[in-house]
Amino acid sequence: MTTPPSTDKDLWVSWDEYNRLIERLALKVYESNWKFDMVLCLARGGVRPGDAISRIFDVPLAILSTSSYREEAGTKQGDLDIAKYMTMTKGPLAGRILLVDDLADSGVTLMRVREHLQANYQDVTEVRSAVIWVKGTSSIKPDYHLVDLPHNPWIHQPFEDYDGLRPHQLSSWLKKFEQN
Repeated sequence: MTTPPSTDKDLWVSWDEYNRLIERLALKVYESNWKFDMVLCLARGGVRPGDAISRIFDVPLAILSTSSYREEAGTKQGDLDIAKYMTMTKGPLAGRILLVDDLADSGVTLMRVREHLQANYQDVTEVRSAVIWVKGTSSIKPDYHLVDLPHNPWIHQPFEDYDGLRPHQLSSWLKKFEQN
C-alpha cells in the first residue's frame, strides 16, 4: 500500500522508509565512534528502532515502558508515566547506555528518563540518546537524530494501523492483502 503525500501537518511514513530511517540512525551512531554497552529502548515507539540497533551492534537490549500519549486515542500528550521496572536479558543496567526512542516531541520523555537513570542506576556511566525525528517543540536535542521537523507534524508511522485493529477484524484485514 502507498502512503498519502506528506504535508507540514502530517508526515506519512511507509514500512520501507521507516526501516531505512532506523538503519540510517544506526549508521549515524556508528560513524560517531561512540562505543556503548547496552541499548535501552523506550516502549512503545522506541522498541522497533531499539531492537534493530541492538541487533546491528550486537549489544544487549533493555526495555523501559513509558507512556504519555493515552488521551484522545493516542493523539494528545498527557502526563508521563515511567515503569517501575525494566526488562533486560543480561545483567543489570550499567556502563554506557544508548537510549533509543522514535521521536523527541516535547523532549520531556528523554529528559525525565535520563533523570530517572541518574537517580536510580548508579552503575550507568554515560547516557546518549538516539531518535529518528525531532520536532520543533522539543526542549532538547538528542545526541543522535536524523530528521528535524520544525512544523511539528503528526507522524503517521506504519505500525499505527494496528492501533485501531482488533482481533475480530483480522480475517477481513488480511483479505485486503491476498492476491486473487
